[in-house]
Amino acid sequence: MNSKGMQLCPGDLLNISDGKIDREALEALAGQSILNPRQFDRRTVIAIAQLAAVLEMRNVEIDKPLDGKIAITAFFEASTRTRLSFESAVQRLDGKVLSVPDGQVTGVAKGESLADIGEMFNTYGDVVIMRHPETNSMDEIRRNLQRPLINAGNGSGHHPTQALIDWYSLLKWRPELAVENCPEDRRVHLGIIGTPGSMRAVKSFLRLSLMFTNSVKRITLISEMADPVGLDLTEPIEESPIPIDITNDVQEVLPHLDVVYVNSIAFLGDSYRNLDGRYKLDRSSNLKPGSVIMHPLARNDELSEDLDETEHNLYFAQAAGAVFVRQALLTAVLDRLDRISGI
Repeated sequence: MNSKGMQLCPGDLLNISDGKIDREALEALAGQSILNPRQFDRRTVIAIAQLAAVLEMRNVEIDKPLDGKIAITAFFEASTRTRLSFESAVQRLDGKVLSVPDGQVTGVAKGESLADIGEMFNTYGDVVIMRHPETNSMDEIRRNLQRPLINAGNGSGHHPTQALIDWYSLLKWRPELAVENCPEDRRVHLGIIGTPGSMRAVKSFLRLSLMFTNSVKRITLISEMADPVGLDLTEPIEESPIPIDITNDVQEVLPHLDVVYVNSIAFLGDSYRNLDGRYKLDRSSNLKPGSVIMHPLARNDELSEDLDETEHNLYFAQAAGAVFVRQALLTAVLDRLDRISGI
């Protein structure tokens, strides 16, 4: 449970579907690698959120759904929340973890290829969770890897599990967003502060948001760049029925936004760059009453701590849901849904 900010009830999300979970959508994930949010559809995103809600509400550890399974967490790029939440997710469900917390302790430091490392991983574990600074790293390790691979962030590419966490928090905050015909007055205007083309968490969140065509009434991208989208998103944005605007004036649009998604870090080639200071949010920002702020964390100066105690803070609840979403995904990918009683 998050110590500050909005408290979310997973039961509200389950109530909207009469407690039913879409088993068929979850079963289709068995044995699959999770590399890119475009692999999902709206139905699957909601099904993962439903299972995460069950896991958050109940003590399913007694079922030991991942007993006998080994997850390899291979982090060639620095991480705190993502690595630890994945490892917590596995161990709380009675699975085991082999951890590579720093790529420099692997054969990569001696020039070993990711393809060869993937070959070794085949005999070490049942699923590989990898973060890497190179965007093409997922393709490289999959040349030989035969186990399911979960992308925990690849350069400026994608961060699909973060996007699932983001939407889990949105669906708990406003469960009507999961309804096929979401009432007009419950639909949301999303504002995204950042550059999706070079911010993997932002890119993945936007990609999933485009699937909720009956729940999202408008998306506004707020960026210092004239073309913040990038090639990966150009086609889905052009095909989306959701109106999408681009502006660099955060103050003008802020009072109209129901959800403000902000991230500070853009990955540009081999280095990171933070947001321009114009986009900082604090208590003096002209936020819409009842609106919420989301952030994948870690934050810098773009999100002031003076917002932590306000009604706008959804970002701590967002982070608090990470373990349950990753538990849900791992249980489905490793084909252990039958181990969880009552679903």
